[in-house]
Amino acid sequence: MTTWGILGTGGIAAAMTADLTLHGHAVGAVGSRTSESAARFAASHGIPRSHGSYEELVADPEVDVVYIATPHPQHAPNALLALRAGKHVLVEKPFTMDRAEAEQIAEAARAGGLVALEAMWTRWLPHMLRMHEVISDGTIGEVRSVIAHHSQKASPDPAGRMLNRALGGGALLDLGIYPVSFAWDVLGAPSGIHAISTPTATGVDRQTAILFAYESGAQAVLTTELDARGSNTATVIGTDGRIEFDPFFFAPTAFRVLDPEDTVVERFEATVTGRGMQYQAQAIERLIAAGGGEDPRLPLSQSVEIMGSLDAIRERIGLHYS
Repeated sequence: MTTWGILGTGGIAAAMTADLTLHGHAVGAVGSRTSESAARFAASHGIPRSHGSYEELVADPEVDVVYIATPHPQHAPNALLALRAGKHVLVEKPFTMDRAEAEQIAEAARAGGLVALEAMWTRWLPHMLRMHEVISDGTIGEVRSVIAHHSQKASPDPAGRMLNRALGGGALLDLGIYPVSFAWDVLGAPSGIHAISTPTATGVDRQTAILFAYESGAQAVLTTELDARGSNTATVIGTDGRIEFDPFFFAPTAFRVLDPEDTVVERFEATVTGRGMQYQAQAIERLIAAGGGEDPRLPLSQSVEIMGSLDAIRERIGLHYS
């Protein structure tokens, strides 16, 4: 059985660990920057070993794969630390801060014969798998448009993570990554990228609108915001119908398939236990068992390219991280 190590002890680490445990995955160790934090997390989640540094965690001989759950700027250095110790990595999204860092992870994984996977959990959820079947079987015809929105009302604390440039704050990397990745999932690589944005007083993006253009003539309209809660829905429009997702499109949810006369031809719902993060764990464990490779639902090469798209968006809106 593949044994997990959890690198980081924040909220997302707790959510992932809960889903791993709930679904029978082996969590063997946790690592934090302090022994006290690691010990508390281990006790809360029934993890047998705790380590007071990330270096100790990745050196643990019983750990096979490390889940990277630290703030955005630490994803690349933490993933490289684990890869250089011979561990596979599941790296929280955004995969890195930019494409250059993503390429470093990809190179290290390939050089070591290891698996590196972005923890974009949405890709493996049941409703997303069914969406691809609906598109592939021609039910909605040729896809012409993708519309996706993710906005939340985050803490207004200027020192908080969401507004902190040094921590990769702003709407784009934390929230906008979902609609951006969704557009990539449905339509692939854009041929053109346009974006406008409104900044916060701290210099990160408060609200960003993105337009992807495609060689096929298709378009994606993507929006994200960090100080107002939106519908968090998505729509895929084709020449013969459309798919409308309930909130929240990026989490376990339902969708309707409608024909051009607005008649519902399918209502898809699935029962998902836990938060739904177990599917990405299953995906990387399959790769590890197979001896490596890339998952077709989210190839490592695509994670690198998506970071390139985020770089282009940041360039267009003048967003720079310290």
